[in-house]
Amino acid sequence: MVTDPIADMFTCIRNANAKLHEKLDVPASIIKEKILDILKKEGFITSYKKIEVNKKSTLRIFLKYHGKETVIKGIKRVSKPGLRIYKSVEDMPKVRSGMGVAIISTSQGLMTDWQAKKNNIGGEVLGYIW
Repeated sequence: MVTDPIADMFTCIRNANAKLHEKLDVPASIIKEKILDILKKEGFITSYKKIEVNKKSTLRIFLKYHGKETVIKGIKRVSKPGLRIYKSVEDMPKVRSGMGVAIISTSQGLMTDWQAKKNNIGGEVLGYIW
């Protein structure tokens, strides 16, 4: 049993990205799908799809590259089960001077840092990607 499934997914993405894998599989959950929606919309992954492997739902993630250059330079879990990190709209983090994206869990669902600022809403900072 995994204590922090989001951190586990981030680690799998980081490792597959370092080895230049075309795709990877992670156990499925609704929050992971929403995070992957954001990553796809922001251009960090090509796509993902939900599949059944041995009667278990799995998310197959297709990573994105420019030749041999990785699109994802870094991915980091911020708020953890043992230490939750919340930010107001005024204190919303900027990732790599705006070159990266913070994934925020708000009362209106998951969104990026700039969407949260636009909607004037704060929330829990799940992670950074650049």
